[in-house]
Amino acid sequence: MNSSASSSGRILLSFPDVSELEREALIRAFDSGWIAPLGPELNGFEDELRNYVGAQACAGLSSGTAALQLALQLVGVKRGDEVVVQSATFAASAFAAVHAGATPVFCDSATDTWCLDPVALRSFFEARAAVDRLPAAVMPVDLYGFMPDYGALVEVCAEFGVPIVEDAAEALGSVCEDGRHAGTFGELGVYSFNGNKIMTTSGGGALVGDAERVGKARWLASQARENELWYEHREIGFNFRMSNLLAAIGRAQLSGLEDKVKRRSEINAVYRERLAHLEWAPSGVTERPNNWLSVALLPLPPDGGEATGSTKYDPMALCGALSARNIEARPFWKPMHQQPVFADSEMIGGGVSDDLFRRGICLPSGSAMTESQHEQVIESLVEFTA
Repeated sequence: MNSSASSSGRILLSFPDVSELEREALIRAFDSGWIAPLGPELNGFEDELRNYVGAQACAGLSSGTAALQLALQLVGVKRGDEVVVQSATFAASAFAAVHAGATPVFCDSATDTWCLDPVALRSFFEARAAVDRLPAAVMPVDLYGFMPDYGALVEVCAEFGVPIVEDAAEALGSVCEDGRHAGTFGELGVYSFNGNKIMTTSGGGALVGDAERVGKARWLASQARENELWYEHREIGFNFRMSNLLAAIGRAQLSGLEDKVKRRSEINAVYRERLAHLEWAPSGVTERPNNWLSVALLPLPPDGGEATGSTKYDPMALCGALSARNIEARPFWKPMHQQPVFADSEMIGGGVSDDLFRRGICLPSGSAMTESQHEQVIESLVEFTA
């Protein structure tokens, strides 16, 4: 029953890889009568995900963005605080800081990971410590399944007493050089199960970390209701819990996650072999990336001029050419400091994330993509970029 394309036959960037197993799980949950955002499927999903990544505790939530917002609150971020956010990321990372009442300060990427630069972060901390104005938290993003240098980030954040909230929304299944899973390096970690992620619950997310804070997250996510027969509230809560039905889908998806990682890794390896003239995402400290998306950089124009309109040098033009052949591709994430909504925000460093956006392209990478579809994408890319 799995498919990698829409009903129109379009080859999509990252289509849900589902089977009869997910259908049976959903029907099982439906027939159980547990339709609300609690129940045995949700409990089971939280336990199985916790065990898979090696976390102490897990809370299933309505979205990855909701998980990020709760995580920031749980590490002490308050209205008026600042949070350092990786600029090269999807907007949800920065939006979560704003939803938590904080102001995002954006940080550039390192060239060897494409993720948050610990050297730039240290310089920023040193300058801010001198005026007693350190941020309340740092939010690195495990970009496209690759992790930043957490050894360096943890060291600098510990030195200055700033907590890390790890946005691992794109990296479930990725493993670092020391065998640790993405999502387990910060004080709290977050995953997303949106429809285009490596595994999906159709929507939803999860928060992992120590048992005390994750337990507090579950309570806050359930409207912060006190243990009374009537509805008693002493804190402001949220309606952020995952439904039992979606958790059932998640359990089925999680059982096949290793196969999905393997298939996406195979797709990525073939891209790298057949399109060796492109520059591919560096592995950095990530021993096994989940290869959520295969991402490459197009070359710079030889004369140093503008690349507009050239499929060999311009990701926008290449995306358009591929789209005309019913193939979906997207540019690299537009940096947050370039977004109109954050035009007045502070930026630490600069240049690396700008270059990634200027030259980067994300290619179809779904684990349900067929060999013939993959070949169609590669042949088009050879024609347009060689």
